[in-house]
Amino acid sequence: MFEYEFMRQAFIASTFIAITAGLVGVFVVSRNMSFLSHTLSEIGFAGASFGILVGISPLAGMILFTLVSSIAVGSLSAESSRREASISAISSLFIGLGILFLSLSSESSSYATNILFGSIVGISAQEVHQLMILAIFVIVIFIFFYKPLSFDSFDHIGAQAAGLKTRLLSITFLITLALSVSIGAQIVGSLLVFVLLTLPAATAKYIVHSVPKMIAVSVGLSLIGVWLGLYLAFITNWPVTFFISAFEVIAYFLGLCYKNWKLNH
Repeated sequence: MFEYEFMRQAFIASTFIAITAGLVGVFVVSRNMSFLSHTLSEIGFAGASFGILVGISPLAGMILFTLVSSIAVGSLSAESSRREASISAISSLFIGLGILFLSLSSESSSYATNILFGSIVGISAQEVHQLMILAIFVIVIFIFFYKPLSFDSFDHIGAQAAGLKTRLLSITFLITLALSVSIGAQIVGSLLVFVLLTLPAATAKYIVHSVPKMIAVSVGLSLIGVWLGLYLAFITNWPVTFFISAFEVIAYFLGLCYKNWKLNH
């Protein structure tokens, strides 16, 4: 399998994608922003379509749209009373824009398939390097802001009382989430990137309880999911996304069963 260059590139890219998604996902789940990660994936679809339309890379268009939108949507959804309505409205708008941009471009429908469902096996060396740089940037930010971000994510009221700059931390998190959506969409597509950003972390929450352990389990499940998905896709010629999603869903329900078992024993 590794005698093929495209598979080597795919495994390198998926490793960095999984580490980033597993790390950021812990804070997505702790901040109850799973719905926002889904919305950003749809916004990313519009951004990638826009990139194709104007002649820039889909990744660049996705980053542009998700970065701007993450802060705007995060601000709109700050109040729980209007969170679902505002995010649903924005999701609908950007799905429509994505379809419009694709229809106006001269590219074939295969581009839409790649954006929606990912194209990891066709990723180039240059794209791998771009993903590595973005992933390392996100990881460095989390290392630098780890303590205050963890405090704010798991005890927001306590962080405010302690005098932390929670607004700055929120913006920092939204930026890293936007980048993570753009990175993760390269392997599972904009349609299912929220799978990697939510399910491994949600599963980890059922199994362990400290933040470092949650990060370790979440990253581990993400890595196993993408590696197993690539291997099974290679030997069956089935979509990578299917295997990744199936593994993460199974792991989630096993984690839920484990939690229920622990509560009853």
